[in-house]
This record gives sequence, C-alpha cells and structure tokens, in this order.
Amino acid sequence: MTDILMPALSPTMEEGTLSKWHIKAGDTVSAGDVIAEIETDKATMEVEAVDEGEVAEILVPEGSEGVKVNAVIARLKGEGGLAAPAPKVEAAKVEAPKAEAAPAKADPAAAPSTPSGSPSPASGGGSGERVFSSPLARRLAKQAGLDLKAIKGTGPKGRIVAADVEAAGKGGGAKTAPTPARGEARQVLSLEQQGIKPGSYDLVPLDGMRKAIARRLTDSFRDVPHFPLTIDCEIDGLLAARAKVNAMLESQGVKVSVNDFVMKASAMALKAVPEANASYTPEGIAMHHHADVAMAVAIDGGLITPIIFAAETKSLSQISAESKDLAKRARERKLKPEEFQGGTFSVSNLGMFGIKTFASIINEPQGAIMSVGAGEQRPVVTKDGKLAVATVMSVTLTCDHRVVDGAIGAKFLQVFKQMIEDPVTMLA
Repeated sequence: MTDILMPALSPTMEEGTLSKWHIKAGDTVSAGDVIAEIETDKATMEVEAVDEGEVAEILVPEGSEGVKVNAVIARLKGEGGLAAPAPKVEAAKVEAPKAEAAPAKADPAAAPSTPSGSPSPASGGGSGERVFSSPLARRLAKQAGLDLKAIKGTGPKGRIVAADVEAAGKGGGAKTAPTPARGEARQVLSLEQQGIKPGSYDLVPLDGMRKAIARRLTDSFRDVPHFPLTIDCEIDGLLAARAKVNAMLESQGVKVSVNDFVMKASAMALKAVPEANASYTPEGIAMHHHADVAMAVAIDGGLITPIIFAAETKSLSQISAESKDLAKRARERKLKPEEFQGGTFSVSNLGMFGIKTFASIINEPQGAIMSVGAGEQRPVVTKDGKLAVATVMSVTLTCDHRVVDGAIGAKFLQVFKQMIEDPVTMLA
C-alpha cells in the first residue's frame, strides 16, 4: 500500500478542506487525472495524479474540513503511488462548503514552500548533513529548540513534517541550545470571561483565509520593527494627465485609474531608490532585481494581494489591464498560486472608501507597504505664500526598520511624490 497525503498547495497552508473526490475505491488512475479538489487558505485547487495505480481506499470523505497537511487521505494498491499532488494550473470552479466562506489569500506574500512530495533540505548542526523537512516543521523545531537530526520523519521518503516535531516536543526529543520563539503565545480569554453574555452573539467559524490573516499579520505586527512615514501629494496634475491618457486610449477600451498611476510611480520609485526594494533575511539584505508590486484586493471574508511583476517595465495601459484582470479573477477565486505568491512591495488603497490616511501592516518578507488615502480638496499654501485649493492625497509608507531606515523611506517618498505630482517624470 502507498499512502496518498494531503498536499501543501500554498506557502501558508497548514490544513485545508477536502471539498470533493473525483475517484473512489477500485478506480484506476493515470498521471494527469484530477483526483480531488482541495480548498487552501487562498483558493480552491484541482489536484492531479502524478502516477498510475488502483485506489485501495478513501480515508478522508469529501467535505472534510481542517485536514492537516501530510495527513493520509487515501491509499493506493501496489508498489506505484501518488506523490504529493501538484496543483493544476487553473483553480477549480466549485463552491465552498456552506459551513464556511471560500478561502482566499490573506496574505499576503510569503516564501514559497516546497511541495510535500519534494523533500526540502535543512542543515543541522553545521555538519553539512541534509535533513529533509517541511518549512513548517523547521519553524516549529526552531521555536521549540529541537534538533531536526534527532527527529524521525514519517513523511514521504522520511521527510520530517510538523506532526513529527510536535510528537518529539511532547516526548522530550533532543534539544539544541534554547532558541527564542518569534513571540510567546498570549493567553486568549473567552468572550464570557471578558464579560460578554452567552447567546448574545453569533459565532462565524474561521476559514483558512481568516486564520492565515490572523497568524501572519499578528507575527508581522509583533515581530517586525516597523514605523510609518506620511507625505501629502497634490494630484491635480495627475488627474489632468489621466483624463488625457484615457482620451487617447478610449478607442482601445482602456481606462487608467489613479491607482494605476500609483502602482507605476511606486515601481519607478523603487528602482530609483533600490534600498527600499529589499527584504530582510538572517543571511543578509536581499536586493530585488525588479519591482514586483502587490496590490491589496478586498474579497469576501478578507483580502488577497495579486502581483504586477516587473511593474517598472510596463506601461500604464499594461498595468491597468493586468490590475483589472487580476482583481476580477481574485474575486472569483481563479488566481494561480504564482500570481499572488512573492512580491517585493505592496500598495493598499482605501481612497475609494473615503479614508484619508492609514498605516498598513507589513507583508513579510517585503521591506515596506504603502497605504493610499482619498484625494480630496484641501487648502494649501503656494510657493509665493498665497492660500489656494488643491486636490491632495496622503500616502503612508510602513517600513521594516531592519531594511528600510528613515532616510531610505524618506527618499523613496520624495521620488514617489515627484512622479505623482508631475506624471511626465514617470513616463520619461
């Protein structure tokens, strides 16, 4: 018998919903056959077989929620087997179970995880010996101070998975020198313990997306030393330029938004101030070659951040077309994992809701995120000291102080402001 395991289909996935089986016991599957549909914390994906064989039994019924990654979900007869399935290129068009909202991306960008069927090396003790383990297992081992080399893996090909680390921790497995965890778990009191009367509220279960938002943004806000920088931009020139651009592109059916200008200006400013286009790693500062700008898109139950890759190389019309397509497919849960994983910088725009100014939480491992407020008419003082009225938009840059110091963030905002107030400079 060969076990079929619950695959990890996204970097933040620790559990998911097995929404539908396309096979049953006794069926013979071939490579490329769709065997199941699984909901991750980001989307609903089709899972394909990578080998052929006869299905011996289905262990996890469809509709099961909270199925842990690497849990055995089915078994295959004979020597052949199904490695951890790979997600199909397109997301499955199925409805989520009524018990919870359809998951999507919280989150925000994270380092890609290795599929559960492909062992990932992790060094142990500086000996150069390769220890195959999942990213989550390595993180849990580090937090618990456990030596991965002393843990027996139960995953594919002996790979160490999260359950192995948890078992080792309970059993007093061999520990390395104490390693501080990212933060101590805070005791959470029930609503009743905090004075809320039972029966006075309805409890909506957390779906995978909301769990990922809670986990990742709590980690980021708690552990990343961050600070905000706010600047005001006069955008009357941009609005005039936008009207001209849209008149030129009207025959092509393209309509450029203010946010498209913001995305383009952000990318150009990141290239002009490359120190702001960086990520902190324990090994050093990663200086990114391109400005891959993620945009926050609100969807039912949370948000997702699809990416305009190499945005500095694209025209306003290209950015406009890509943004609209990505936002539409994000709301329909049809984004591919590679379209929302990664990114070197994020833009969150709440101007359409009338929000004047706000500060976003950094989307690790990015070094900064920019929050864009509404453009509104405000009194301003001109260079010759006269009072006038201008359309002003406030933007706030939240910086990871390990990467983007105050001076670097200020330089970025200066360049961004220049391009937003004089759009010709970003088109040169």
